[in-house]
Amino acid sequence: MRLISTNICKTSDIGVNNNLFGGRMLSWLDEVAGTLAAEEACHQNMVTLKMDEVLFKKAVKVNDHIRIYGKVINVGRSSVGLYLEARRFDFGSRNEELVCSTKMTFVKVDDQGHSMPVHPDVREQLIIKIKNQKNSG
Repeated sequence: MRLISTNICKTSDIGVNNNLFGGRMLSWLDEVAGTLAAEEACHQNMVTLKMDEVLFKKAVKVNDHIRIYGKVINVGRSSVGLYLEARRFDFGSRNEELVCSTKMTFVKVDDQGHSMPVHPDVREQLIIKIKNQKNSG
């Protein structure tokens, strides 16, 4: 997986229990995943099709630094599937702690919002990338 974003939890991101508002985390995930999907599909018009279950494992507090990692896990005719993890980063220890993870699917669309196929060369490159990720552990 590769680092695709770093966010800082601000006071304005906090919900009623003094933790990061879950909707803010979902927004961060959707934004960076859409950017990653566009980069991987070589097409800027990628729209969110679905987000699988998001399991929040740890609370995020004000001033926590959240690193979001992602990778391509599948490619369809017109879609790209991603796996994402958000991790809290501790500057002192340099450790990261898993905050949440999810899978998301994005669809390549034209200017009218109709799905269109991922270019065959790009699709083949993504298939190779996915195989290499599986073989490297």
